[in-house]
Amino acid sequence: MSSAATFPPSPKRLSRLPALIDRFAGRLENRLLRVAPWQVMQVPTDEPIVSFSFDDVPASALDVGATILEADGVRGTFYISGGLQGRIEPGRTLIDQTGCRALAARGHEIGCHSHAHRDLRHVDGDALVEDLARNARYLDAIDPKPGRRNFAYPYNSGSFGKRAILANTFRSCRAGGEGINRGPTDPTFLRAVEIRQPQQHVLGLARWIDALVADPGWLIFFTHDISPRPTPHGCTAAGFRLLVGYALARGCRVLTVDAALDRMGLREQAK
Repeated sequence: MSSAATFPPSPKRLSRLPALIDRFAGRLENRLLRVAPWQVMQVPTDEPIVSFSFDDVPASALDVGATILEADGVRGTFYISGGLQGRIEPGRTLIDQTGCRALAARGHEIGCHSHAHRDLRHVDGDALVEDLARNARYLDAIDPKPGRRNFAYPYNSGSFGKRAILANTFRSCRAGGEGINRGPTDPTFLRAVEIRQPQQHVLGLARWIDALVADPGWLIFFTHDISPRPTPHGCTAAGFRLLVGYALARGCRVLTVDAALDRMGLREQAK
């Protein structure tokens, strides 16, 4: 009687295992960060506030995204990673110092997205301090700011061991999490909703605005490129314009992240 033959996993499958395990570990750490806040601020629930933000900042975010916001008389928050300046990638080109200056001159907020754009779980503390200082020098040369900037986690990936560094360096830190910030909220791990592909997903995001109006708080959207043929992490101009217009039509106050914190009473001290 012959037994069934067994075969070892294919090399291709084995090569994916470390990445899959790391991704799972990252998701688990993010969940733990939610249930064990580092700090707590009170997000008022008396008015609906929306912030639109961009990560990495492709040129289309400046050329199209910023223009759409300005057409409605509002501004956005653009999280810049100095190490990505001018980089050409499939489907997008990232802005350089000239583009950053244009955003600041037009009244948009310039935030920090680290310099090297690495998952913070894989960066040791001393290296992170130097990386953030390097990006601060890059941003301050473009847009001098007396107080602390706001930060967005690369890949929306938090890190327990880096929270003290981030809390001391930044006014707030935005992650992902697909949720609205209401009531007691950790400013070092703000929730946000991604505007991404497919287009049906973008069109369905109006439900978040409806939920915000029904139960006020602070809804932060984030995306990357805006293009007729967006990357998986971007959207079309029509989709972005729809969300901005819908938020305003529903009576939401659209503010940059920094202005939203001001309105909530989280005052900032100079450096």
